[in-house]
This record gives sequence, structure tokens and C-alpha cells, in this order.
Amino acid sequence: MTRNQPILSSHMKERNVHRKTARRGIRVGIATAAVAVIAALGFAAPASAAPVVDPNALGSITVHKFEKPESPTGLPNNGTEVGGITLDPLAGIEFTIKPVQGIDLATNSGWVDAGTLANSFDPAEPETSVTGAGYTLGAGTALTTDAAGEATFAGLPVGVYVVQETGHPSTTTPAAPFLVTIPMTDPTNHDNWLYDVHVYPKNSVLEPTEKTVEDADDVKLGDEIDFTIVSDIPNEQVIDAYKIVDPLDSKLDYVPGSVTVAFQNSAQTLVEGVDYEVVAADGPYINAAGVQETRFTVTVRFLADGLLKLAANNADQVVVGLTTTVNTVGEILNQAYTYPNEGSNVFVPGNPDGPPPGETITKWGGLTLHKVGMNGTSLTGAVFQVFTSAADAAARTNPVTLGGTTSFEVVNADGTLSLSGLRYSDWANGAAVAPDEAGYIQYYLVEVEAPAGYELLAQPIEFTIDAATTATGIDLEVTNVPKFTLPFTGGAGAGMFYTLGLLLVGGGALFLIVARVRARRIAHA
Repeated sequence: MTRNQPILSSHMKERNVHRKTARRGIRVGIATAAVAVIAALGFAAPASAAPVVDPNALGSITVHKFEKPESPTGLPNNGTEVGGITLDPLAGIEFTIKPVQGIDLATNSGWVDAGTLANSFDPAEPETSVTGAGYTLGAGTALTTDAAGEATFAGLPVGVYVVQETGHPSTTTPAAPFLVTIPMTDPTNHDNWLYDVHVYPKNSVLEPTEKTVEDADDVKLGDEIDFTIVSDIPNEQVIDAYKIVDPLDSKLDYVPGSVTVAFQNSAQTLVEGVDYEVVAADGPYINAAGVQETRFTVTVRFLADGLLKLAANNADQVVVGLTTTVNTVGEILNQAYTYPNEGSNVFVPGNPDGPPPGETITKWGGLTLHKVGMNGTSLTGAVFQVFTSAADAAARTNPVTLGGTTSFEVVNADGTLSLSGLRYSDWANGAAVAPDEAGYIQYYLVEVEAPAGYELLAQPIEFTIDAATTATGIDLEVTNVPKFTLPFTGGAGAGMFYTLGLLLVGGGALFLIVARVRARRIAHA
């Protein structure tokens, strides 16, 4: 068992680093990001633009959605269409635009109002920012990006618009809401207005959470098994929230104090109570049937100092380790979820619209045997022990403990005995294993006491545990042979023994008589 070592194998590290290079984390934008977009779009009253804005003109906003790169591209973001972009487009992202009513961009004062609104605009509260400034928002129009990552809102009147990402896959972070004006100053021709505006809000992409289990050294219920969770870090300079959640199946019991948290590659440490907190308590979970239930949940929530460390190590990954024990047989699915920003916290674990889980399975079961005589009659009174190696079975050392005992007696009148609480023979560390592979368990059944009147079994019986043996029904029939007894009375055989006895007794008497006669002769000589 490795309770305090969450670091994965070098092979898994290399794979995660390679994947991390291709795709990175996610987050909700912050106000400074929105202001930067506004500034980049030239969102201010133009000094040298054409003197008149056509109040009757119609324009457009084309959203180009790409995956956020590891480092800035250096490409312009000024409202014009940019060619030659080699980033991965993101399809299926929904954007909604709403016009800000009460600002007239055909007037100089209207541009001043727009600039004031831009300075106070809060992407975390876009609608409140507008209404708080004394304006209202019109009805929204929603479009979804196509295979090229584009969505064009055409036929838009002159005005200020709030652009908001309202639908996205759970593995991506919504871009921060931002403001766009139609028109804006043409950056390549400053005495002209640009009515068709192109914007390039990018999404960071989060690799799915990974969940693994270490149970190859575990045999019985109550043994401690270790789970490891590997989570991406958002590719952002500022991370507003981050937590990893593990809603445990009821067949698992959490070992208090077993949580460990570390970076996958960075030597920088993460300290509980300073960088993160561990909350172990009941929480909501939506099961496979879509029904919300309560599960004991272990949550690692990053605090302010920890969020700064995450942002400083956003090319790395977070590794969480925790230990549980299994309390009930079954094929136990264990899931973990990563919530990499404040916006994702609205989802309950298990919600199909939320972050996808990392998951693994640990499998535990049993076997039912039937104790019979040679004529098929059910027998009671036999006592068995279970071992996990041929050597232990032969020496009767290190028997497996189930339910607090190492000896299991057949007491049922029908001759059945159920051995429950053993790990599947052919499943270890979350994957199928063959008999010649590490983690495979061959079990041995040894009869240590036979039913009254019957011979002990001469050798251990090999058996395995899997889904079939765990199902109801008889899995193994164990037959005993009646004891062999020597006949001492009655029958021809008995006569032979009696005759031999008489000969032995008679011969002995004759020897004594001869011995005495010889003794007397010697005495009188």
C-alpha cells in the first residue's frame, strides 16, 4: 500500500505532459480581461474617424472561437478579420448578444457614456453592470459556433452590445463577457468606421480528470485501497476558484486524514490550511438514473494562496491521493470531478452538463460452496480456511480473515457456506489481469476439520472470485469420503484374527512350560 505517495509513474507523467502541451485548463474571465478586449477593439471616442456615424447603418459581430494557446499569438485583436490562424477551432459554443439600450453612438455624448460603461463593466455581473449604470438590456440573440469555430450575428443596428458565452462543453471555460460597439474605428484607416466587427475570445480547454486505484495488494474487505486523482490546471494568469471533488460510493469508507495534495512535476509544495482545505462531509450527487442523492464527499478546495500557486504553475497538474476501505462487495465505481473556476461550481457532481468525471472501478465479491457426501447428501460441521498462495495453504499460515475470523464452519442444514468479501481474482488496479500478471489472485480452500464420520480433504482446492461466483447459486461442490474403519468383530475376517490370537497365546504358554522344565533340570544337576 502507498498511502502518502500520489506521484504517478514516469510513463503516466510523460503522457500527461504531452497531453498538457496540446490542451490546457479553463476559467471564467475577470474584469481586467474584458477591459483589455475593449481596449484592443478601440472602444473609445475616435479622434480622427469619419465625422458622422450613420444611425441607420446595419453591422455585424462575427465571433471566432479557438482553443487558447500556451503563449500569446501576437496576432491583432482590433475588430478586423485575422487570417492565417493555426489554432484549433471550437465548435458547438453558444454565444448570446444583447443590445444596451439608452446609448446613442451617433452622438459624441453617447461615446462618452459607452466609455464610462466600459470602465465600470464587470464580466462576473454583466447584466448588473449595465442596469447599475442606468441602462437596460434588450432581448438576446443566440448562435452556436460552426465547425470553423465561427458564429456571425448579422443585421445589427448601431449600438453597444454585451457578448456572452452561454453554452459550452464542460471541458472548456467560458470566455468572459465583454462589450462590443457597432461601429468602431477602423484600425487600418482611421478616418473610417468599421461596421462589421470580428472578435476572437479564446477558451482554455481542460483535459478530463484522471482517476486511478491501487488495490493489487488488497485481498479482503477492510483492506485500505488508495485512489489517485490527476487534474489539469487552467491556462490562466488568474484563477478565481478551483476544487477537486470525490463523491464516494456507499460501499467505500473514507480513511480520515489520508488526503495528500501535490503538483505532478513542480517541487513547490501545497500546504493544507494555507493553500487548500479538505472538507469530508455529506454532499449532493446525481446518480446514473438522474436522481439526486446524498453521498459522503471528499472535497479539496484551494484557498487564495493556493490559487496563486496554481496560476504560477499552470503548465503542471494537481495530484490528489486519498485512502478508503471497502465495506460491501460489488463492482464499485469511484468518480472524481475537477471544478476549475467559479462558474463551474454551479454543477452538482454527476450532472451531465458539468465537468466530466475521472473514474475507476474496484471489484469485490464472494463464492458459495456446497458440502456433500459421496451420495450427494448435504453435510454440516466442516471447517475451512482460505489462503492466497499454495505455500501458505500447505503450511496453513497467513489465512485470510473475513468478518473477523479465519475459520468458516458449514452450519447451514443445506450444506452451503458463503465466503464473501474477497477481491476479484482477475481485476486489479482498475483493469483486467490474467493469471500470469501482477495483481491476479489464486485462492486456496483448505478443510481443517471434516464433518463427523468423514475423512479430511487430502489437498487444498483452488478457486477464483469473479462476477460469476459472486452471483447467486452454488459455485463449488466439495465432496467428503466416509472414514475407513477396521472390522474387529463378526464375519470370516474376525475368525482369522481370533485364530491368530489363539496361536499367539498357545505358543506363548508352551514357551513358558519349556523354559520352566529346563530351569528345574539345571537346578538338580
